[in-house]
Amino acid sequence: MSRGLWRGSERVLTEIKLKKGEPVEKALRRLKKKIDREGTLKTVRSHRHFEKPSEKRRRKQKAARFSAMLTARYADL
Repeated sequence: MSRGLWRGSERVLTEIKLKKGEPVEKALRRLKKKIDREGTLKTVRSHRHFEKPSEKRRRKQKAARFSAMLTARYADL
């Protein structure tokens, strides 16, 4: 089942155009990269089960602490 992005009330599916003479394997790699950049798989996996608001808040705080630590660590560079 393919899931796409929602813009308003319509769904936008991720698609790529095959270039002339391009191998299918290379096109699949481009598609996988595009899906990864859009975060499609991440949203599908996050919708597999319900996440309580407190869990969501805790996860976001953990990510914020991690990025703040990285910012502080590499601020001198």
